[in-house]
Amino acid sequence: MGNTFGHAFRVTTWGESHGDAVGVVVDGCPPGLELSVEDIQPWLDRRRPGQSRIVSQRKESDRAEILSGVFEGRTLGTPILIGVWNEDARGKDYEHMRTKFRPSHADYSYQAKYGIRNWKGGGRASARETIGRVAAAAIANKLLARDYGVEIVGYVKRVWELCADVDPDAVSRDEVEANIVRCPDADMAARMIELIERARKDGDTLGGVVEAVARGAPPGWGEPVFDKLEADLAKAVLSLPACKGFEIGSGFGGVTMTGSQHNDPFYNEGGRVRTRTNHSGGVQGGISIGENIVIRAAFKPVATIMRPQETVDVEGNPATLQGRGRHDPCVLPRAVPMVEAMMALALIDHAIRQRGQRGR
Repeated sequence: MGNTFGHAFRVTTWGESHGDAVGVVVDGCPPGLELSVEDIQPWLDRRRPGQSRIVSQRKESDRAEILSGVFEGRTLGTPILIGVWNEDARGKDYEHMRTKFRPSHADYSYQAKYGIRNWKGGGRASARETIGRVAAAAIANKLLARDYGVEIVGYVKRVWELCADVDPDAVSRDEVEANIVRCPDADMAARMIELIERARKDGDTLGGVVEAVARGAPPGWGEPVFDKLEADLAKAVLSLPACKGFEIGSGFGGVTMTGSQHNDPFYNEGGRVRTRTNHSGGVQGGISIGENIVIRAAFKPVATIMRPQETVDVEGNPATLQGRGRHDPCVLPRAVPMVEAMMALALIDHAIRQRGQRGR
């Protein structure tokens, strides 16, 4: 219930933050795709903690193991099980919150729903659960590139009040990976890093926006009425921990425009239908139109702060709680591969569904 995403390309994640392992089952991957751990590991390396001074210092190698679904280097068309062992879990860091609810975490809501919760870290609500998503998306990205020529690039656009000016049509992954905050605007990246380091020293956290673009998606992906492409993209992205907002194309900014300003005029480019602008973000009527698909995801400030906060215990008694242990002062740098992953999973699912309908 609620642990599976997709229809034709189905992804089920499993495991908890401080359990023995985390991972994913991928069902629906076509047979014959060349696949090895080397295809998956680079994506996990971009997501893992401890990769820079501005993220959580939890030390995890996040080495992937493919346990089923691949034979002699190729997928079988059967379920693919990928697992990653937790190496640096420290449940004792959370002992002080065994009976207290952390503000703006999933502690109280999980207790209210299930009557029980894993108080060691965030359990299933932890960002560590996204390992399975990113591993599955490594497969999705390989299929998207091989069969459709689709490339997905995400980057940090905003941290708190600092906003970068980035052209999604031109940005490259090399530019994104050139600095630890994953903002392709070098000058703004330096300011963002300084801001995050200041927040960490102050025991506080920051939020921001990840923007991502999918280039090369053909027209025709998406389903009416409830499975519109932007609806599934929104569900995919909003399912990420700490994500509180989603936009596609002009998003909320479109409300400041008139219809004559916002409409994307069509024209013929060598026999291909194109639009002169892309306020639609590559999707109209819930279906892709062949232009770049541009989305944005808003992430709240990380809920764990190193300052005393008012709360209650499991019996409703007033209490005070202060964060301890290893936490991200800003989730944005590590959220980039997560947003890319969910975009890839939504797109490959619709690509396979479209192939089933139209044979292409």
